Amino acid sequence: MLRRFPVLLLCALKLIVVCGPLNGSERGIVKQEFLFESAPFPESHASTIENTSAGLITAWFAGTAEKNPDVGIWVSRRLENKWSTPREVTNGIQYRKPDGKVHRHACWNPVLFNPSSRPLLLFYKCGPTPLTWWGMLMTSTDHGKTWSSPRRLPEGILGPVRSKPIQLPNGDLLCGSSTEFPDWQVHFEHTSDLGQTWTRIGPVKNNTGEGVIQPSLLRHANGKLQAFFRTESGQSSMGQSWSSDNGKTWSPIEGTTLPNSSSGIEALSLKDGRHLLVYNHTHGTGPFPNYRDVLNVAVTEDGLQWKAAVTLDLGEDGEFGYPAAIQTDDGLVHVTYTWYRKRIRHVVLDPSKFELREIKDGRWPK
Repeated sequence: MLRRFPVLLLCALKLIVVCGPLNGSERGIVKQEFLFESAPFPESHASTIENTSAGLITAWFAGTAEKNPDVGIWVSRRLENKWSTPREVTNGIQYRKPDGKVHRHACWNPVLFNPSSRPLLLFYKCGPTPLTWWGMLMTSTDHGKTWSSPRRLPEGILGPVRSKPIQLPNGDLLCGSSTEFPDWQVHFEHTSDLGQTWTRIGPVKNNTGEGVIQPSLLRHANGKLQAFFRTESGQSSMGQSWSSDNGKTWSPIEGTTLPNSSSGIEALSLKDGRHLLVYNHTHGTGPFPNYRDVLNVAVTEDGLQWKAAVTLDLGEDGEFGYPAAIQTDDGLVHVTYTWYRKRIRHVVLDPSKFELREIKDGRWPK
């Protein structure tokens, strides 16, 4: 374990993590940067990224600390090859009291999505805790420069709870969602009019023996959809389920060959027919946040057999998690993720340059 290494070696490793790939075998990393070096908030988390005709846009929640009422949704756009200064585009203020004070709740888990028919969508959650939060939606017709007023989704609808929806062949959106009360369980939400009306699907039967949340979706060439899930215990495997009818029904959730340390997953189908996952390849044997002290990318052709591609970040007592990923028209993959809860990191990958390695007995190759 890293904690057994001498202090100087640990510091050297952390410098490598910040400045570049971990070693020469990490092929495919094109660029690494932070969205911001300083900000008016001490903590940031749960980023999302999308591409528009005007360029990349990211969002995340930030404030004094997760769950605190001052946590809002912040946005940055990539303009002229640099990220714009973060700005808060919405918050959880419910109303103002006669004395001028406000009644306010935290905001959570933004999800950006740019449907083919426009406008740009920004889903997020608002509420005291994930047990009681509700879904919200804003839209932008100018690539994220300005936003509509927030609109609350119908009762029982959260929208995509952490990862992007999939746009089906007919233009409908299929969103992976989940609830955490009374138990962790997943369901899906379908909208044919970009969030005006909704149909809820599920919950999905779960055979893993533990709670699962936060679906992330892949689309296979044969038309099947595959969903991956965060599992509750932190010391088991990632969950998965399949659909052959565009998400109307789903197979019972089963385990996979990949671990999950009760942390967020991002699944992405690539233009070359392959698929990748960004996740923490650890079984989470230590106290928080040690179970997110490494962030990995694995690649598959069939959704079943996975190969190691890249280690994105590694650090003693690190927290690298809640990744988001998109692929742009040039074939490059853009990943954003939480970095020590202090900043959001952006990494650009070239999947054609990956040097894939075998994952044997669940162990990430050195």
